[in-house]
Amino acid sequence: MEELQSPSQPLAVSLLTDEKRVAFYRKTYTHLALAVLLFILVETMFFQIPWVLEFALSLTDGWLWLLMLGGFMLITNYAEKMALQSHDTNKQYLALLLYVVAEAFIFIPLIFMAMIMAEDGGLEILNQAAILTLSLFSGLSAVVLLTKKDFSFLKSILAIGFFIALGLIVAGVLFGFNLGLWFSVGMVILASGSILYQTSNMVHKYSEDQYVAASLGLFASLMLLFWYILSILSRD
Repeated sequence: MEELQSPSQPLAVSLLTDEKRVAFYRKTYTHLALAVLLFILVETMFFQIPWVLEFALSLTDGWLWLLMLGGFMLITNYAEKMALQSHDTNKQYLALLLYVVAEAFIFIPLIFMAMIMAEDGGLEILNQAAILTLSLFSGLSAVVLLTKKDFSFLKSILAIGFFIALGLIVAGVLFGFNLGLWFSVGMVILASGSILYQTSNMVHKYSEDQYVAASLGLFASLMLLFWYILSILSRD
C-alpha cells in the first residue's frame, strides 16, 4: 500500500506526475550547473586575493592540513543537514552557498599544484579533469535515471568506505607516507558510488520543494570525483 502523506507535507518526487517530476529534475540540474559556475567564480576570486591564497597554502603541511580538513567536514556537514532537514528554500540556498565556498577554499592547494606542475599553467590538466569528471558523472546519472533503480543500499557501503579513507588520510599525514595512485583510484570508485547514491536519492527520497538540497548532494559527489581525477592527472 502507498504511504499516506499529510496535506501539508510536500509530496516525494517519486509520487509526482511525470510532468512535475521532469520539472524537479530540470530545477535540480540547473542549480547543479549554477553551483559549478559559482565554484569557478569563487575559485578565480580566491586566486586573485594574495592573503587567501597564502593562507590556504599554509594549511597544507602536517596537522594543519588535518585541521583544514576537519573544518571543511564540519562546515559541509552543517550545510548538508541544513539543506536536507529544511523545506525552506532560502535555507537550502544558504546551505548550497556555504558548501560551494568551502569547496572552493579547500580546492586552492590542489589547483595551485596543478598549475605549477603544468607548462600551460594547469589549464590543460584542469580541462582534462573537468571533461573526464563530467563524462563519468553524466554516465552514472543516466544509469539511475533510465533504470530508476534504488541505490539506497550503497549508503552503508559508502559510509564504511569514507571512514576507511579518512583513517588512511589521517595516518598518512601523521606518519608521513604518501597514499599513492591506488588510493586516488579507490576514491574515484567511491565517488562514483556516491554519485549513484545521490542521484538515486534525487529520484526516490527528496520532496518536490527540495531541488536545491538535491543539487547540493549531487554537487558534493561531483566535486569529490573531480578532486581525485585531478589528483591522478596532476601526478608526475
